[in-house]
Amino acid sequence: MIRSLYTRVVLTFLLAVIAGLSIAFVATWTIFQTRLEKEIEEEVLAVSSDLVESYAQASDQSLDSLRNHARALRNYSIRIIDQSGDILVLNSPYADHGIAVPSEESRRVLNGETVVFTDRGAKIVGRPFERSGESYALFVKPADNSSFPLARILVTFLLIMFCIGGFIFLIASRFMVKPIRRMTDATERMARGDFDVELNLNRRDELGVLAQSFDHMSKELKQIEQMRQDFVSNVSHEIQSPLTSITGFAQALRDGVVSSEHQTRYLGIIAEESKRLSRLSDNLLQLASLDSDHHPFAPTTYALDEQIRQVIVSLEPQWSGKRIVIELELPAVQIVADADQLNQVWINLLSNAIKFTPEGGRVGIELRLTTNEIEVMIADTGIGISPEQINYVFERFYKADQSRNRVSKGSGLGLAIARKIIELHEGQIFVAHSSPDEGTTIKVILPAGR
Repeated sequence: MIRSLYTRVVLTFLLAVIAGLSIAFVATWTIFQTRLEKEIEEEVLAVSSDLVESYAQASDQSLDSLRNHARALRNYSIRIIDQSGDILVLNSPYADHGIAVPSEESRRVLNGETVVFTDRGAKIVGRPFERSGESYALFVKPADNSSFPLARILVTFLLIMFCIGGFIFLIASRFMVKPIRRMTDATERMARGDFDVELNLNRRDELGVLAQSFDHMSKELKQIEQMRQDFVSNVSHEIQSPLTSITGFAQALRDGVVSSEHQTRYLGIIAEESKRLSRLSDNLLQLASLDSDHHPFAPTTYALDEQIRQVIVSLEPQWSGKRIVIELELPAVQIVADADQLNQVWINLLSNAIKFTPEGGRVGIELRLTTNEIEVMIADTGIGISPEQINYVFERFYKADQSRNRVSKGSGLGLAIARKIIELHEGQIFVAHSSPDEGTTIKVILPAGR
């Protein structure tokens, strides 16, 4: 139980309150007691002076007159001593004890000295006066020690304040700890694979900020989990399709149910599907390597325009077979980059442009150099992409036109690989323009200097 945050918060608060109240009580009591003692001493001195002066000014200076003046002070005890001993002792009805006067103090007062001393925690003032030519000592003491009721009041007040404050804090701490418990429950659900968790705490304090971050994390993890499931599903589908073809045609050849004139075609299909599997495997390995922090990166300075020309030449069988016109605008541009990686980018982008451009179409490549950037635009007159699909074309295994899959036999990884490589070069790649049946323009922006 002591390990719970709620218990620790409550105990910490209680200990802090007890320590704070104790320190406050001691400090307040010390300051107040010093002040109170001083005020009591001044008050008793004033009372003794008033008593002596009123007696001296009275016409009747008998003992009865003095006794009457003393009785008027109901909250004080009075003792009068002459040279030979006690003459008169008057105690207030509220006094718990009389005045115990040490002989030394009595002697000092009878010798004409005003003294102040303490008896049972109460201040006693002794002062001399004369009557009929004889010296007397007058001792005045408050009937009770008013500091003790004050102490009880302070202690009672602090206890009440502690109880009320503790009760309020118990309620407040539950309110504070409740969101954390909700986060703990949500974390346990996420650990079990349930990412459909949302706290929705309408708070603006630190816990509210933490809850918002938690909700954001939950959404991101949910999206990542969905991407993982889609990735596994897509990989399984992409692998299953060629494997099914290979298995089917291989069994047909093994069983001898294929005529001799069809064997060559079946073997060609098996070889083509095997190459497709190999390309898929290579792309997956390349993506895994690009996602890691240890992918080789070897930047060199080379001519970017010449690299693009070489890629176009290597793809000549594809675009010449479809009688596609290639339009080039490639001024001389030097770049510092990983040549092998960017070469893969141009191959992927140009292969897509050629693949989805109909016969007799056009593919244009334009290279621009600005002060800080290098821009490469690849435009085709192909089938285009709808506006709602543009944001997804660079996702892994995404295919904008599902109806073309059986014809193009693409894995949907080419643009994902291109985007990853461009990001590693601190650049950007995006669809600058695309319309269905009008073509697509892909724009790549790379830093001019690294």
